[in-house]
Amino acid sequence: MNKPVYPLQFDPILKDRIWGGEKLKTILNKPIKSKITGESWELSTVEGDVSVVANGDLKGKSLMDIIDEMPNEILGTAVYERFGKQFPLLFKYLDAREDLSIQVHPNDELAKKRHNSFGKTEMWYIMQADPEARIIVGFKEKSNAKEYIENLENKTLLSILDDVKVKEGDVFFLETGTVHAIGAGLVVAEIQQTSDITYRLYDFDRVDAQGNTRELHIDQALDAINYEKVDTFKTYKKVENVSNTIVNCPYFTTNSIVLTDAMTVSKTGNSFTVYMCIDGAFELEYNKNRYSYKKGDTVLIPAAMDYYVVSGKASLLEIYIS
Repeated sequence: MNKPVYPLQFDPILKDRIWGGEKLKTILNKPIKSKITGESWELSTVEGDVSVVANGDLKGKSLMDIIDEMPNEILGTAVYERFGKQFPLLFKYLDAREDLSIQVHPNDELAKKRHNSFGKTEMWYIMQADPEARIIVGFKEKSNAKEYIENLENKTLLSILDDVKVKEGDVFFLETGTVHAIGAGLVVAEIQQTSDITYRLYDFDRVDAQGNTRELHIDQALDAINYEKVDTFKTYKKVENVSNTIVNCPYFTTNSIVLTDAMTVSKTGNSFTVYMCIDGAFELEYNKNRYSYKKGDTVLIPAAMDYYVVSGKASLLEIYIS
């Protein structure tokens, strides 16, 4: 019996957040019901938040189920060999109506030891930015634990952190240990290791509807933070109808594709590929079938799909594991 292999879409897992808004609906057409939806998890195997297939013969099955049944076909031979039946990445869209908390993620070693989890290396692609929108990434100058704690206690932490204005199309690559926060007025596509481990350092003294503050993780963060000055901004080419590398790290490769015509894709079967449609609309032709996608869609291309054609007028992020 042939195993069903075709481009997979998943039901979005929507998350209300104290800092969330409504742009995931107005800009990305997500089916949100609240005025504080902060995140749409597009592809996830985080415990309790596992994606479910939304289309085709596998509709209704979880991502974990189909990986369990077809690990080589879905993940790819090299990915399966390296990670077993784990899906190693997490894909999200975020809408920050307000500033997110200032936070940091532990590296693989620390995350494994404390949480039996992967670390959380991530990248951000700025899909939409209000005027004067900015992010926080790392320290202005080299710092240390003592200076960090003093500024935290004096509520002057922002004075030693690097504050960067951003615009649509900007990309930032955040290695583990980088203190960071997405600022208000941004819609972001986020690609990261499969992990939900976050150490929250400062939350602007906010309270929720019940008057409660959110938990901080100040002590845990001390040895997770990289106190060096870091360069997170990524420049990249935008040559049409080819894959332009943005990020190439041990955890994932992300390319930019500016699609204006048809583009043939040929693969080896080593890794799955994910497309996040950042703008426009495109079609994918595989095995004499055509599939249509629009801005805000995320599609998982199983590794066994070794030859297909994409066409249209769109901006895509193309992600796989090298």
